[in-house]
Amino acid sequence: MSRSRRTAASVRVSASRGSITDLVSIVVTNYNYGRYVADAIDSALAQTHDRVEVIVVDDGSTDDSRDVIANYENRVVTVLKENGGQASAFNVGFEQASGHAVIFLDADDVLRENIAARVATSFARRPQLAKVHYRLEVTDEFGRTTGALAPPAGLPLPEGDLWDRLRRHSDDIPYPPSSGNAFATWALARVLPMPAGEYRVLADVYLLNLVPLLGPVEALDGVGGRYRVHGANAHYAAALRLDRVRATLRTTNITHGHMRRLADSLGLRGFSGLDGNQRSLVFLSQRLVSCKFEPALHPFPADRRGRLAVRGAASALQRADLSRGLRLLYVAWFLALPVAPARVARWLAEQMLYPERRGVVSFLVEHLRRRAQS
Repeated sequence: MSRSRRTAASVRVSASRGSITDLVSIVVTNYNYGRYVADAIDSALAQTHDRVEVIVVDDGSTDDSRDVIANYENRVVTVLKENGGQASAFNVGFEQASGHAVIFLDADDVLRENIAARVATSFARRPQLAKVHYRLEVTDEFGRTTGALAPPAGLPLPEGDLWDRLRRHSDDIPYPPSSGNAFATWALARVLPMPAGEYRVLADVYLLNLVPLLGPVEALDGVGGRYRVHGANAHYAAALRLDRVRATLRTTNITHGHMRRLADSLGLRGFSGLDGNQRSLVFLSQRLVSCKFEPALHPFPADRRGRLAVRGAASALQRADLSRGLRLLYVAWFLALPVAPARVARWLAEQMLYPERRGVVSFLVEHLRRRAQS
């Protein structure tokens, strides 16, 4: 059960100005982030763009979240629902949205005050866009910047028509976290509602992989908000958590199926088999890590470490978009992990899966990556 309240003040627009085509809906999704949700809502209400509506979806919180949200009763659309997971919150929030573009803002993140205006300008200039995205500054639990960006500064944000990259190695495309994306309403209408049971977490994985099949993507320069890293993140982990690796693998595999079905409906070729997705270095590395450390719990029982290592190394060698040095670094990683002692293997796994832990290794990786771009 859920209930929502919409008031005249919840949409900061004027009937005599503009049109629905420049209205931006910011959907704040919250579950037990009572200590952060006010910052998220305040950042949404502080947008300089004068055509913004703010929708707050509380997914059955058991902390003081609803008391905090009640303070904004006359300024936002409030949806209070039973706990159903992130996808269900996205689905309900989109049902309430009236804008031409939608930003799903995690309740522990914040937006910069000009981002809605920048998003509206991009969609108005290029109505064929399916998505606009931007980097987020990484902060600690107290909102202090760490100096990192999501995605990292050395990774160019993808833009243009991405369907061919999605076909070849979808899981290697560096997208921002959920709060770093603005989706065209027409594109969301094609893929929502998403299956709530399959995406209790990682709902953004579904949207980030399906929406770019529908139209081009634009990347904005600079930073559009802040991504908060803290001990209670629903999925983020800065150190190796095998349960989360397995959850990511299951969600990624499910998403591949949804991508294939959408691609088939659009007449896009090359998505019918698994081979394209198995060339993704991220997906293969996660499978190898899971199989190496806890094979009894690994989601793909047929996987074998040796075969995964060879497949990963071969895939790395075939990547013409990577520098020769970076390809060889990937090859070395895939061949070393299966035979490395547990302590060394854990270090190798964290270097691959958590770039923020690389330290001096990151300088080597970024140098090799820049060589491929030069």
